[in-house]
Amino acid sequence: MFKELYNYRQLLKSNIKKDIRGKYKGSFLGVLWSFVNPLLMTLVYAIVFPYILKDTGDNYVTFLVIGILPWTFFTTVISQGTYCILANAGIIKKVYFPREILPISIATSGLINFLISCLIIFIFLIFSGVGFSIQILWLPLIILTQYLFSLALIFITSAVNVYIRDAEYIINFIVSMLFYATPILYKAETFAGSAIEWIIKLNPMATIITCYRDVLFYQSLPHIKSLLVVLLGSIILLWLGYKIFKKLEKGFAEEV
Repeated sequence: MFKELYNYRQLLKSNIKKDIRGKYKGSFLGVLWSFVNPLLMTLVYAIVFPYILKDTGDNYVTFLVIGILPWTFFTTVISQGTYCILANAGIIKKVYFPREILPISIATSGLINFLISCLIIFIFLIFSGVGFSIQILWLPLIILTQYLFSLALIFITSAVNVYIRDAEYIINFIVSMLFYATPILYKAETFAGSAIEWIIKLNPMATIITCYRDVLFYQSLPHIKSLLVVLLGSIILLWLGYKIFKKLEKGFAEEV
């Protein structure tokens, strides 16, 4: 795989650029929508949820931004990645290239957009008075874990979606439901001891979002054991997802 990716590195590079620029092509704000959309979401939740949760604590807007931006990274990769094979049906039928370039370019362009949007998080940290600590050095490991987890998922979903066209809608529905099982609008300990605590604990994105908050908002060590478990699970899932992708890849040209 790595040899083929290296041989087709220019195609991978151009595909990443296309994914970054093409999403908002023709719109007035262009790539700025990558920042505007999550900020508008943050504004809505910051107005509504303090009345629902009652005790949201200090700097709730900063708390929200640190959760919403990584979640936006995740949902963007899943939604675009699931459809990436069908979206490139024309070129798949005509030209040979490593098909894994398509999901990899989606995940990588999402990663680049997220890294740029981290500037928004830093601005909120500065102006809210939260600031930074040495724990921010854990941030690259958390980002890497999310990247591998997202890529692993879209290797599977993009391939399955070619054969089962309803998969895209089912996956989008599951991701929408997963939003409420992820501590984005609330603290991770809010549902401690409740019947749904186990759902949150089994959700890898809950661990990832909590780790972002630990190092950026609370300026403490992330739960290293949980993070490493998710990282190892993501690597195993990535290997499995790639195997599934390559197995199903043989029929892409006929099915698309």
